[in-house]
Amino acid sequence: MPSTIPYDPALALGNIVSPQRLDVLEKIAAAQAPADAAEDNLNSLIAMKRSLDMTIQEMINMGTDPADVITASSDTGKQISAAASEFAKAKIQSLKDTQPLKATIRGINDSIESPLDYNRTAIKKMPLSADSMRMNVQYFAVDQNAQSSNTHAATISAFVSDQVSYFGDDFSSQASTSASSQVNSQMANHSIAGTLVISVTCTHKDAVLLAPFILDVDKAIRVWNQVHSDAMIKTDSIQNVSTIAAQADTPDEKSITLLSGATYGSCFIGMVHVLNTTDTTSSEEMYSFADKLQEQFKVSGWFADVQGGFGVDGSFSQDAKNLLSTQNITAHCSLVTMGSIPSIKSNQVAMGVKGFSDDDGAKSMAALMKLQNATAQAQDSVDASAQAARTGAQMITLQNSRIQAALSGLANIDNQQNKIIDTNSVMDALDDYVQKALAGNIGVPVNYYLKPITRSQLAQMWMAKYYPGKFLAIDGDDSNSGKPANPANPGGNGGTH
Repeated sequence: MPSTIPYDPALALGNIVSPQRLDVLEKIAAAQAPADAAEDNLNSLIAMKRSLDMTIQEMINMGTDPADVITASSDTGKQISAAASEFAKAKIQSLKDTQPLKATIRGINDSIESPLDYNRTAIKKMPLSADSMRMNVQYFAVDQNAQSSNTHAATISAFVSDQVSYFGDDFSSQASTSASSQVNSQMANHSIAGTLVISVTCTHKDAVLLAPFILDVDKAIRVWNQVHSDAMIKTDSIQNVSTIAAQADTPDEKSITLLSGATYGSCFIGMVHVLNTTDTTSSEEMYSFADKLQEQFKVSGWFADVQGGFGVDGSFSQDAKNLLSTQNITAHCSLVTMGSIPSIKSNQVAMGVKGFSDDDGAKSMAALMKLQNATAQAQDSVDASAQAARTGAQMITLQNSRIQAALSGLANIDNQQNKIIDTNSVMDALDDYVQKALAGNIGVPVNYYLKPITRSQLAQMWMAKYYPGKFLAIDGDDSNSGKPANPANPGGNGGTH
């Protein structure tokens, strides 16, 4: 998977920044940089190789000699092989280096309350950065379908041949062959495998700033005393505060650092792998009807001659049907987004089994009709020919009824639909992410604006608040940014971010 943007949820606007946390993020970014650079190099070479190949094809179509371009394309292919090897090594090393660092980032943190005056501080957006996007998509799809069909020729042929043996050997052979070809054991295997990998990284132009940046000096001093208990500011002693205020710009002066602004970026990294395997085996067996069918032939013979039809009850069309089907669906989806939470939608996957092909029993009986017509010409009398015709029609009716019953048994198969996260889900999430990126208001910090506050600044601000006019009005924030400049201190501190 591609690299994600290093992010620590404890680094929120206005909070006190821990140098250790920033150091961890910088180390993670530094460890990911070689792998990201190697990936960019590999993707650039692949794009160039494809461009050269397309140019070669265009030159061939135009009748221009592409020998030099072919040589360049071949050399690029060798560079791709080397770049892929370097990328693999850099990525593995990057994972080894970043995992221990990421383990130190906790999702739940406690920190001292920000010293900001939230009632007076405002959040302002300014287009200080730039919009950009880097996207890499790879998709692989494999669709395989294997089928085989076996006929129970031995059992079904023997059964049918025995039942119609008194019609003659030729007719018996044709009937048994046609019947057995319609009673199938069908096996099917269908496998669909698709893998999608998406990597999108964006930067956003809007920087978020705390402007005006207003401190609550009393709260700030309490925060200072908790952070630097060895260099406390004692507000119960004016002498102590004034002494600290006079120590401005001295070497080794301590400070606290606040996060006053940031520029933002976001990333969308997804991978989905779907494997759908369906195995279907269906069998049509007629063993249990052998004795009953034989009796029906004998008893119903006279009735059939009189009625001109075939006197078989409805139970003959009830065949013993066995249907065995298994469907195995495997889906693996991994999605990491930084700076946005896209919409995730599940999709329905149809679950069912394959039935028999649309076979018409009349087709397989056409040969029997021809055979019966041929034998009719050899009869000695009109009555014998009529009897042979009725017999053939009866056999056709029998075969068609049995075949239709056997095939219609698989016509109505229950289908189920289950919801899964698949390729369509990831593409819907990507579309939602892009729409939110265009609308703005998303992202995680990729560049931090830090505002250091020293102990002397806090002491000066406290003296200016409680003893105005006695000391120089030193600004440690933006509280006086809109007021007339103090003639004694026209420059002030300025509250530089």
